[in-house]
Amino acid sequence: MNEINLIGKTALITGGGTGIGFGIATSFVGAGAKVVITGRHEDVLREAVAKLGPSASYIVHDATKFSTIDGLFTQIEQTIAPVDILVNNAGRHLKKDALEITDEEYAHVLELNLNAVFAFSREFARHCVTNNRGGCILLISSMSAMVALDGIAAYASSKAGLTGLLLTLEADLSKHGIRINAVAPGFIESEMMLDIMKRFPEREKKVKARILLNRWGTPTDIGNAALYLCSDAASYVTGVILPIDGGMSHSF
Repeated sequence: MNEINLIGKTALITGGGTGIGFGIATSFVGAGAKVVITGRHEDVLREAVAKLGPSASYIVHDATKFSTIDGLFTQIEQTIAPVDILVNNAGRHLKKDALEITDEEYAHVLELNLNAVFAFSREFARHCVTNNRGGCILLISSMSAMVALDGIAAYASSKAGLTGLLLTLEADLSKHGIRINAVAPGFIESEMMLDIMKRFPEREKKVKARILLNRWGTPTDIGNAALYLCSDAASYVTGVILPIDGGMSHSF
């Protein structure tokens, strides 16, 4: 149990100001890590860091500006420390029937949820190799990559795409001492998720009936799982997608 800590580690969490990202940041800070969160809205990041405490800091950054990612890692190296853990959390959702989604909307979701994840993972790995140190990458997949859910074709495609990316990066990066795993959250309490349920009450009823543990998940549930996967306790674990969905993906 003493290995489930991040003392001496520096973690970068994209989209870490709210929701699951903030839950992971909270768990990481509690485990002794220095945490850098990013996002586009400085007021959100500032408020999050105030809650996280002195071990946390923020950098305003748009995850879709791929040409700036290398400089982001360099900035953290020069001002804090080389990044040991990358959490690719930034993402966007789209609730819309497949027949109504435009090509632009579909591409917009994949740009952040899949393309940016690759770009961040690549630049992180390059810095690990340059600095002659290993590292850990965590992807945020989804239960939607495992079961048939209506109205989320773009989102589910992006999350399913992470499976192929995870396995390929596992094959390419293991020789450099870089581990990569993923968590696959189910329905986790967040402003976005609760708003969707409020707008679609029949969907909420259907979803709740399938959650075997009979409750919504919380960002802390995800944070605790992320802590394990990114700690030395999981030093021989790579290429794993861990469902955190209250049993919903197994429910009949």
